[in-house]
Amino acid sequence: MRFVFFGTPEPAAEILEILHRKGLVPSLIVTNPDRPQGRNLKRTPPPVKEWAIAHSIPYTQPERADDIAGELSDTNSDVFIVVAYGSILSQKILGLPRRGSLNVHYSLLPKYRGASPVESQILADDREVGVSILVLDEKMDHGPIVAQKALQILDFKSEILNKSQIINLKPETKRELRWPPKANELRGDMNEVAGELLSEILPDWVAGKIEAKPQDHGRATYTKKFSKTDCEIDLSADPYRNFLKIQALAAWGPHFFADKNGRRIRVGIKSAEYKDGELAILRVVPQGKKEISYEEFLRGFR
Repeated sequence: MRFVFFGTPEPAAEILEILHRKGLVPSLIVTNPDRPQGRNLKRTPPPVKEWAIAHSIPYTQPERADDIAGELSDTNSDVFIVVAYGSILSQKILGLPRRGSLNVHYSLLPKYRGASPVESQILADDREVGVSILVLDEKMDHGPIVAQKALQILDFKSEILNKSQIINLKPETKRELRWPPKANELRGDMNEVAGELLSEILPDWVAGKIEAKPQDHGRATYTKKFSKTDCEIDLSADPYRNFLKIQALAAWGPHFFADKNGRRIRVGIKSAEYKDGELAILRVVPQGKKEISYEEFLRGFR
């Protein structure tokens, strides 16, 4: 089986590692160019490039995938695999492989199409979460489904469900998650599921033994791209909804505003819990200060 892998961030590198463990190695890796990062804006290689170098696999970093269409055509690939590549691929590129291009998406499509499926599922308090592998077409998360697997929260534990049969994660990767988990925790479990599922179905997909099924587009829902302006917490609002928001948008910087010494300051929320119907904020970062406990913060306001 010959395939090219498109991906850029750490979750894509994790999928590559799972495929590698299963003996599935791409002939070429396509990732985004090194970008300036951090306060010093130092040009930094993406995690997928670092993975490719560590495993001595050829890689390329075009600004546009169309720029290397000839090189991609020469790979004579059975399939392309796309995981969080970060750039739109044209139909010209997607149609090059004999069996098309497959994408990993972190929801049970057609629900939660778009840029933020994990965060949106937590915000919606939707515990029927899972992953989909679909054939990419010219529309976002629109192509037919090749395989899906649900990851449900049962008795405050994260388990993998395949129809009625429970299949546990490997002991070294399994985590017990309280609902609602932080988005990065849920994404980590979903990524493990996605990698295992992809490695299971790839041989049969390439052999033509799996038929992709069209989505029910009438049931599609769409997610938004979040920004820091979405992360303000109104402490007078519903406690559970606030907790969902803190967990879902933890990476974006959930915060509230407080008045101190005649000025309004921003207070970042680092951790919280929901107990007995109440939101308990545990750790905060007041504007211009170091992280402290919420109790310390309240004492400083008296």
